[in-house]
Amino acid sequence: MTAAVAIVTDSTAYLPDEVVAEHGVRVVPLQVAVGADVREEGRGRTASDTVREWRAVTTSRPSPERFERVYEEAAGAGAAAVASIHLSGEMSGTIDSARLAAEGASIPVQVVDSRSIGMGLGFGVMAAAEAAASGAGLDAVADAAMRRVRATRSLFYVDTLEHLRRGGRIGAAASLLGSALMIKPLLRVTGGRIAPLEKVRTTSRALARLEELAVDLAGDREVDVAVQHVAASSRAAALADRLRERIPRLFELYVGEAGPVVGAHVGPGMLGVVVSRRRF
Repeated sequence: MTAAVAIVTDSTAYLPDEVVAEHGVRVVPLQVAVGADVREEGRGRTASDTVREWRAVTTSRPSPERFERVYEEAAGAGAAAVASIHLSGEMSGTIDSARLAAEGASIPVQVVDSRSIGMGLGFGVMAAAEAAASGAGLDAVADAAMRRVRATRSLFYVDTLEHLRRGGRIGAAASLLGSALMIKPLLRVTGGRIAPLEKVRTTSRALARLEELAVDLAGDREVDVAVQHVAASSRAAALADRLRERIPRLFELYVGEAGPVVGAHVGPGMLGVVVSRRRF
């Protein structure tokens, strides 16, 4: 049975395949180009592939026409409305394409700027899908997404700031560039942008601190956690194991590699933790 409100997001949510299938989420891919070879994210190129070629990589938002097709597919499947939830408008023009498409859609479309990315966005999408499945209306579905996003924190480590600098996504973390050779930065997503969190001297200390911060954020609350990485599967698996042991009320733990859009902008070695409260 089709929910009255269909859920649309973009490929930078990096939702697990089983979550997309379970909730019937429609995913509009961003584009990744290596020279003249342009592909939709998730079609034949991984983040690991992209970081090996990063100097030649560019990324771009989906066209409004791409969103229009997805909205009309949802309408054709019986949806009465669409909640379209996307990565931060501070990081990409994706949401602008969604808004343009929404203006001409045959059913109401509410476009939501998550002010986040990765599973910081993904947990909001999941909350929206659950609300839609329960029969909530369009406004309530969009509100469920944003309430979950506000209860979610995204932290990450990068080996170097060079990829963020080159891609223009460095934001307030630009303040760290002068000392980049001497520190290993911990960053966060806040206000829709990437911002510095802490400066640590070595990789091992940075990863240990990332773990401590995640445990502190969880506290004794019931939480879902995502560990996301770029070409750092061993680091991600080890961190996930430790968080599973240390977070007392961990409900769901997702582990996976981010896609090539994020990979192109953060570089290999990125390790991120997203902590999302289930009650708020």
